[in-house]
Amino acid sequence: MKCAILLVAFGASSALGQNTLKEFDRQVRARFPAMPVRWAYTSLLLRERLARARQKSDSVLKALRRLAFENFSTVAVQPLQIIPGREYSEVCEAAACVHVDTGLFCRIGAPLLAEPSDVAEAARALLAHLPSERLADEDVVFMGHGARHAAVSRYNDLGRAVNALDSRVHIGAMNGARTLEDILPRLVSRRVWLLPLLSVIGRHALEDMAGDGEASWRSRIAATGRECLPVLRGTAEYAGFAEIWLRHLDAAVAAVQVHEPEFKEYSLIYSCSTKSLDKNHLPQPVSQEGDSIPQVWPFVD
Repeated sequence: MKCAILLVAFGASSALGQNTLKEFDRQVRARFPAMPVRWAYTSLLLRERLARARQKSDSVLKALRRLAFENFSTVAVQPLQIIPGREYSEVCEAAACVHVDTGLFCRIGAPLLAEPSDVAEAARALLAHLPSERLADEDVVFMGHGARHAAVSRYNDLGRAVNALDSRVHIGAMNGARTLEDILPRLVSRRVWLLPLLSVIGRHALEDMAGDGEASWRSRIAATGRECLPVLRGTAEYAGFAEIWLRHLDAAVAAVQVHEPEFKEYSLIYSCSTKSLDKNHLPQPVSQEGDSIPQVWPFVD
């Protein structure tokens, strides 16, 4: 039985982001030296840029089909996503379609904030990696991507966990959850630190967070008369965050290694017709704030 690992990221357009992904790749290969490791990217724009540069630019669907063509029978898929939102559902959808087409068995690792224990661990990791120059009474703002999805409540869960440890650290997102408008009235310090709650440094961190445009979070904080100090460091660089993803990958790898092709078990039922999924059967991991998410996310069989 041939097993492989597929790591899934949005992608990285900056050298900082690319180096972060390379470091995570190194950790995965060291942890699973006997398993081939491949990458897929969910951003179409970044895939097109990679293709123009003649670099590997597989989507999740293409990467899984390539593995099936190479006669791999099982794949542990680990998305480097923070919440189980739309992108995570699309990874599940791609795995289900490839299984229907080829019989490839996939186990999909959980996103970062899956279980309450993950949220608590992530909160501790955030505080452990605050800038060393930050004073205890200075505000710190983290900017996440957010989502128009019920799973965006995980940002609120993380915010509460962080506030319980340090009331001057604020968690926000560009879409949904708690936005910068919610955070600005809570800022009290003259100097404010601004960090991305994003896996890698890319356009969102460089422009939407730390950019010079008047709509950036940096500019909007500075407009209140405060000094805003951005720090460009993706969360995949945090040892505590990487360890959560690696632990979820451990569970996915363990599941594919014990899989027997004749053994049938379903944690989610996918409805496929003419090689496409019925979107009514896509994973809906969080229906309301506080729902528990399984540590190991759906495998497709």
